[in-house]
Amino acid sequence: MIDIHTHILTVWGGEEAFTEEKLIRRMDELKIDRFVILPLGASPETPYFYFGTEDVLEVYHRHPDRVIPFCSLDPRQGYNSPKTDFSWILNKYKEEGCKGLGELTANLYFDDPLCLNLYNHCGKVGFPIIFHLYDRFGGSYGLVDDIRLPRLEKALQECPETIFIGHATAFWSEIDGDVKEETRGGYPAGKIEKEGRLQELFRKYPNLYGDLSAGSGFNAITRDLDYGYRFLEEFQDKLLFGTDLCHVVQEVPIVDYFRNGLKEGKISKATYDKITEENARKTLTQVAL
Repeated sequence: MIDIHTHILTVWGGEEAFTEEKLIRRMDELKIDRFVILPLGASPETPYFYFGTEDVLEVYHRHPDRVIPFCSLDPRQGYNSPKTDFSWILNKYKEEGCKGLGELTANLYFDDPLCLNLYNHCGKVGFPIIFHLYDRFGGSYGLVDDIRLPRLEKALQECPETIFIGHATAFWSEIDGDVKEETRGGYPAGKIEKEGRLQELFRKYPNLYGDLSAGSGFNAITRDLDYGYRFLEEFQDKLLFGTDLCHVVQEVPIVDYFRNGLKEGKISKATYDKITEENARKTLTQVAL
């Protein structure tokens, strides 16, 4: 298994720190072979902690056989200009071992010119982007899109060389064609009677993928179990397994969901292999996993 989404948190409101050692211990317990560590703190909207790219690279150099490092930048860095050249620093991080950029958490419109500039530079370097999608400005972190994801579609069109990997509530709520403005920032419940915008975008754009980590991704595929399994089968080439492990006391039911689903015949072996490992390797091929 390759986990596309984990963090190390040294400070979180008095909570026990989730250190390098504790993350690796959990990965061992869960029998997850390799895992992406995403830095945090490049954007001012994130909470009161910092674990930057250089910190992630230090962990990677201690565990090169397990850790897959990503780098983190904010679109406003480099003089807050849509003409900032990010390629030089992205190439520097690539040379040091990074395989992508994320988690991108700036609280800006998804199609802000600052963001489009960063996306295009990631495409030139060959870095996929894991982004956190939020439903509004203020109150938390994450790129902002309107209901039905028109701004994400604009970015997919304008940055065809860039691989986008979607994450968080405002992204996964769009699995449902009946998504509501008042619930799309949370964990909508109930059966999926009508396909959502995500399915349309997955079919239309080869550069869009989905990160199944956290409560958002897990809720999307389990709120309607029968539909969830069909969704995994249809989009087996577009989905990536992840946990979003970042706390000492954190349940990650998605691990057993996949293993039990395979054992019980609810998930095909081909689908299981693609989502839990092969798709991660595919999306990172430009930077040689």
